Amino acid sequence: MRKETPGVRFAEVERETQLVRVRVVVDLDGESKHTIDTGIGYFDYVLGLLAFHGGVDLGVSAEGDLAVDDRHTVEAVGACIGKAIRQALGDPDGTRRVGSESAPVDDALVHVAVDIGGRPACQYKVQFTVERIGGLTCECIEDFLRAVSIHAGFTIHAIQMAGHNNHHICESLFSALGLALRRAIGKATAK
Repeated sequence: MRKETPGVRFAEVERETQLVRVRVVVDLDGESKHTIDTGIGYFDYVLGLLAFHGGVDLGVSAEGDLAVDDRHTVEAVGACIGKAIRQALGDPDGTRRVGSESAPVDDALVHVAVDIGGRPACQYKVQFTVERIGGLTCECIEDFLRAVSIHAGFTIHAIQMAGHNNHHICESLFSALGLALRRAIGKATAK
């Protein structure tokens, strides 16, 4: 990812507090490449799905207070990804602005709709039946989406349509988010 390339929608964001240090690099016109290391293996995996299905290049490195829990890290990564997308996007004129997609993963189906028009809101209707998936606390997934929404200025709706396997539900959610984002940031077609 090279920010000096003309016309590339690229951004780098860093955040450091007493609890967490995060660096995010995003190229919205990328090739679905990703290098992610948050210290939370399953979170790294689903962020990779977001990048892959979003058609974006994504670099994330995070060091947080994981000895306490994963909340600060997950939320800070969401905030930085949101800020980076907003900076890389710039003025959304000329984009589709709205994207809405579903992503089936075995038994699970989650639908995500995104509006990149500058009005942050997050509606989250996804239910997990376990506390954690790998090292990722399930309640932090909503915190991640809210942080992205607030810092990107996006409206995000995530609605679980089907599923009982928590791993599949989470994969479906992040895949659908990537697909909806890809659609919303794409160039508007002529009428």
